[in-house]
Amino acid sequence: MQQFQKGDSKLLNAWAFYDWANSVYALVISSTIFPLYYGALFRQKNIEEIALFGLSIRSEALISYVTALGFLIIAFISPLLSGIADYLGNKKFFLKLFCYVGAISCMSLYFFSIDDEKVIFSLVSYLLALIGFWGSLVFYNSYLPDIAHKEQQDKISAKGFSLGYVGSVILLLICLAMVMSVEDDQKLQMMQYSFLLVGFWWIGFSQYTYYYLPDNKNSNKLHRNLLFNGFKELRKVWHQLKELKPLRRYLAAFFVYSMAVQTIMIVAAYFGEKEVQWGSDSKRTMGLIVSILLIQLIAVLGAWLTSKASAKFGNIKVLIFINFCWILICTYAYFVITPNDFYIAAAFVGLVMGGVQSLSRSTYSKFIPENTVDTTSFFSFYDVAEKIGIVIGMFTYGYIADVTGKIQNAILFLILFFVVGLLLLLRVPKK
Repeated sequence: MQQFQKGDSKLLNAWAFYDWANSVYALVISSTIFPLYYGALFRQKNIEEIALFGLSIRSEALISYVTALGFLIIAFISPLLSGIADYLGNKKFFLKLFCYVGAISCMSLYFFSIDDEKVIFSLVSYLLALIGFWGSLVFYNSYLPDIAHKEQQDKISAKGFSLGYVGSVILLLICLAMVMSVEDDQKLQMMQYSFLLVGFWWIGFSQYTYYYLPDNKNSNKLHRNLLFNGFKELRKVWHQLKELKPLRRYLAAFFVYSMAVQTIMIVAAYFGEKEVQWGSDSKRTMGLIVSILLIQLIAVLGAWLTSKASAKFGNIKVLIFINFCWILICTYAYFVITPNDFYIAAAFVGLVMGGVQSLSRSTYSKFIPENTVDTTSFFSFYDVAEKIGIVIGMFTYGYIADVTGKIQNAILFLILFFVVGLLLLLRVPKK
């Protein structure tokens, strides 16, 4: 296999193409088809709650708690594995491992059911698909400073997200055509076939990325003490942050606003499926998918505009503005009732969603010291912070929705995270 130098266009494009491969999970499983399928199963049985481990849990709270558990597991195992990857130089192996676990688990969602004898297997499949997707991103993101120079990182990061949006929209349109081509109960069958397609797409297109990404495996041997190297690396990064004031302040802000951003991205489809007055199941299916497509397509524009704006005004100033936009969007979402209300909210979410993800990743990469060798450890720290934030955000969302019985109350509460995140960003040096 030909080796490419850092900054080479073929290497950069191959790295960015992994977003094309794996983003179908985020769109089809996390954001559209699976939430529709999940909601339909509860409506089919005419129930709002499910009994699990002696507890009666509302449907929206159940998926929130399982999601929070998945991110908690990722937050724990990613330091272990990133330490091993740094020592052995085999982060490409772990990227592949999580990809295959996630993709195969997506396929197993074909058998997802809320029947008593199947519910545990079903929730575990959902859990492993989530772990596979987010776990692979730890190692994928850590490649960015290895393959791109600083002046290239904003652009190639935005390109990755843009490819992800476009690729996932293509598969979603295929899935939509399948679902809308049949009637009534057959729609659920087509949704199940969509889960299979996600797995094949993810595995198939990721092979292009694997072909070009460098594999820096060395002759070091695995040993028992190595298991705790990841946590030692995190502790080392933590101590380094004391000397890196801009990075420390940026991480604090990112931790807080990312809680809300990621929670909204995960729960948006469940909110739309349950709370918006669509009128019928067919309108619900079409309306929700159209809304998510709107988000994805506008997010491409959002990522591009954010990249341009950051080049002109600076990353931190643009992130402050985006957080302010999120505050306005959440306030508006509290009053969403009709499909048109939801479409308007979706359009504005798309505009800021692509930008905040892309810019957050590249801003962090820029704050890492120039000659840092163990970039995986720094990105592991970044990912652990993000995942713990999601655990807090998802648990808070699920708890408030479960206790109050109204999802809007949970959405409104997320405004607090954006306000605090904005205030913390004001403390970050602008360069």
